[in-house]
Amino acid sequence: MKDTTTDMTVGSPVKLLIVFSIPMLIGNVFQQLYNLADSIIVGQFIGADALAAIGATNSITFFFFALCNGFASGGGIIVSQAFGEGNADRVRNSMVNTAYIMFALPLVVGIGAFAGSRAILSALNTPANILDKATSYMRTQCVGLMCVSLYNLASSSIRALGDSKTPLYFLIFSCVLNVVLDIIFVWNLRLGVWGAGVATVLSQFVSGVLCIIQALRTNPYFKFKKEDARVNKGTLANIVKLGLPLSLQYSLIAISCMALQTVVNGFSAVAVAAFTANGRIEQLAHQPYQSLSAALTTFTGQNYGAKKNERAISGYRKSLLLMALWTLIMVPPLWIFARQIASIFVNDQAVIEMTAKALRITSLFYLSLGTVYIIRGILSGIGDAFFALLNGIVETIGRCSVPFILTAIPLIGVWGIWWSVGIVWFLAAFTAWLRYVYIKKRRLSDTAAVATSVE
Repeated sequence: MKDTTTDMTVGSPVKLLIVFSIPMLIGNVFQQLYNLADSIIVGQFIGADALAAIGATNSITFFFFALCNGFASGGGIIVSQAFGEGNADRVRNSMVNTAYIMFALPLVVGIGAFAGSRAILSALNTPANILDKATSYMRTQCVGLMCVSLYNLASSSIRALGDSKTPLYFLIFSCVLNVVLDIIFVWNLRLGVWGAGVATVLSQFVSGVLCIIQALRTNPYFKFKKEDARVNKGTLANIVKLGLPLSLQYSLIAISCMALQTVVNGFSAVAVAAFTANGRIEQLAHQPYQSLSAALTTFTGQNYGAKKNERAISGYRKSLLLMALWTLIMVPPLWIFARQIASIFVNDQAVIEMTAKALRITSLFYLSLGTVYIIRGILSGIGDAFFALLNGIVETIGRCSVPFILTAIPLIGVWGIWWSVGIVWFLAAFTAWLRYVYIKKRRLSDTAAVATSVE
């Protein structure tokens, strides 16, 4: 049976990063198609209010997902470092102990989020005409939190071992399933936004289950033994040490997004719908950055575990060049075809025009966004837990201040929403660069500390 793992401590860094990134990019695009399918089908078959209702829940559901998914990422980092060390027993035990956390945490968070859904949406000034629909969609996502966490647990472990293809295969299948279920639930059965939410949850559940089944069949590190199931306090502590700051980072960013959503909700339903549509487009545009960042995390984790620090730095530099090249290729078409891209989501001309202008504003800052992703990739790979928290704090301060200031200026008004997004990316990129310079001297030298230590 073919071994699906990849040793990234040998071979051309550029080739390894690109080969690993491409399946991840395709997978991430298909994962975003879950949300795109909801938006397009809901926007076209139900209307702009329904699209706005889904958009109004984005930052909140992201917050609850973030509380859980940071631990999956932390566990994946430990797995990649153990793989680089050549310690198979530690690899398997790390995956099992990550699973313990990932089954318990989503259950607790999901129950709490479900109970407080309407109150939270009301506190964020969600427009009254979309509050019921938004609450229905959010509760569906809360119930499905375990399904999302199941897939993230499986994919993070598999990718940490250098296999970016297995998660892709089942994401493609699940995306097709999601579209089919969307059409059945939303169009045929007229179940509205609730039906769109159920379609997404069911599809992600199938993706996670099938991903794990295939890994059990083909990946030698998933051939668990009885002793692998032991609770290892040291491993759990390391997962928490890395996962908690990552969760806090994601959660702080989610909270800051809620603050931004509050500003958006203070404008018209057109602005809310445009903000939603623009967000969906950007999620796709950002996938190359996210994929390259994830590839760099695995690449760095394995090489850091193997004590090949200079090779990790080389991968970082080459990733920056790849990111800049992609940005120069991507931005011009976004400017030229902004209206046509926006019209995919809604028929409302006012929403289309606002979305197109918003996309042109934020795309000016894509180089800053890409820089954040690349630096996050190398620092996550070496287990720099503090950076995750620092990054979250910077983005939170930015999103909780800049949009309020800009939108209050009469000449800027509603467009301050999207200018603030770009400015926050720039601030985050500058802070990330400062952290990298510091860490390069302290952790990527010949006397670097062990991977799980925290600055």
